[in-house]
Amino acid sequence: MAAMTKAQTLAWLRNISGELATETLKRLDDTLPWYGDMPPSRRSAVGLVAQAGITSFISWYDDPRSQAWIAADVFDAAPRELLRSVSLQQTLQLIRVVVEVVEERLTNGPATLREAILLYSREIAFAAADVYARAAEARGLWDARLEALVVDSILSGEYDNELPSRIAALGWNGHGEVCVLVGTAPRIVDVDQLRRAARHVDADVLIGVQGNRLVVVIGRALPRGEEQAGERSFSFPQIAEALEPSFGPGHLVLGPEVPDVVDAGKSAKAALAGFAVARAWRNAPRPALADDLLPERALAGDPIARATLISRIYQPLKQHNTELLATLWAYLDNGRSLEATARELFVHPNTVRYRLKRISEVIGWDATGSREATILQTALIVGAIADPGANARR
Repeated sequence: MAAMTKAQTLAWLRNISGELATETLKRLDDTLPWYGDMPPSRRSAVGLVAQAGITSFISWYDDPRSQAWIAADVFDAAPRELLRSVSLQQTLQLIRVVVEVVEERLTNGPATLREAILLYSREIAFAAADVYARAAEARGLWDARLEALVVDSILSGEYDNELPSRIAALGWNGHGEVCVLVGTAPRIVDVDQLRRAARHVDADVLIGVQGNRLVVVIGRALPRGEEQAGERSFSFPQIAEALEPSFGPGHLVLGPEVPDVVDAGKSAKAALAGFAVARAWRNAPRPALADDLLPERALAGDPIARATLISRIYQPLKQHNTELLATLWAYLDNGRSLEATARELFVHPNTVRYRLKRISEVIGWDATGSREATILQTALIVGAIADPGANARR
């Protein structure tokens, strides 16, 4: 065989190509357990790839310069779903088996043929890596488009029955409550760094860029009550602080908690409204809570902020005890002076202190703090406007 011309070698290779393919399939079945576990259709597809590899080698050996990348054509015979069911490692194992079968058959062949096999096996390995790299890139681009679509749906509030399945397709690991964080997008958004920062605080995120805004939907990766021993779950403000470095300069606003990612639109609306008016709060922290921006949002015409102020401050005080509502009015109108409030209400200053403490217990805001006093006074104003029977002086 060593004295055979190249034309004779090609004729001989074409004559035994069927035998090589048959021997390859048998060797695959004997040496690769994952091949034997595949359904018949997938086994057939793998067999087509192996046979195409042998045929492609013969064509490449005939004229290596005419089709320098003919090795890439080997994978054209494989159906698209084969790339999702056969890993790159398994593909390289497949190439190794094909090369071993061919090498054993050509042990006594010309040296040039053995060198061609080595060179071709290298090319086919690089071709396999290229195919999988392109598939991974396409999947990454598809995931990015799908994630952008999901975030757009959350921000617009235009939900459909497909939203939960789209979120699941992105590998969302969030459990339970969700918050939305809105800030300025940096010049280059480092999505990978943002996801790493989220994982460090046991959170999962959905990321979207809306013009100059970076929107992040945050969910806890661990369900409540399933924290590791000795560890506690992170609060959403703590998670937001961990993500803060990934945002550009400017204000950063965290929306309120909502029960599930499907309801994230409510948190997003509050966060977006807070982000739009955050510059009106001179000492706004970073991140700031959307609920701490209720006065600015209400003044800007946000109906959600007005409704929140009424439902969480004005109405609870009115329904609990009218004396508390009257005391809060008087206390804020008198510049938060205990003595002036006591004189107006004809009570002792200690009574005013007690009522202020009860107010804090009922609504969760402390009227003695300057920022919280602004929130409470705004709530009284919008509540009185919405309440035809309101009377500030009782």
